[in-house]
Amino acid sequence: MIVEEMQKAIGAYREVLRLVRQLPKDTRPYYAKYARENFVNYREVDSNDPNALQELLQRTYNHSIWVLKKYSVDQSAADRLKNICSA
Repeated sequence: MIVEEMQKAIGAYREVLRLVRQLPKDTRPYYAKYARENFVNYREVDSNDPNALQELLQRTYNHSIWVLKKYSVDQSAADRLKNICSA
C-alpha cells in the first residue's frame, strides 16, 4: 500500500509539472519551484492517518485549479491530475 501511495504522489507531482508548462513562460520557474518545495515538505505523510495523503492530493488539485484560473488556462488541462487525486 505504501508503494501505491508513493506512486500516486509522484504521479500527482509529474502532472503538476506538466500543468506548470501551460502557464505563462515568466511564471513557470516560480510555480515549478513552489511545487517542488511543497512536495518535499509534505513527503512525510502521517502513515497512521488514512486520510492524510488524500487530503494533500485534494489540496494539490484545488490549488492547481486556482492557479490555472488565475492565468486563464483551460481547467480541463488538469483532468489527469483530477483522476490521480480523486482515485
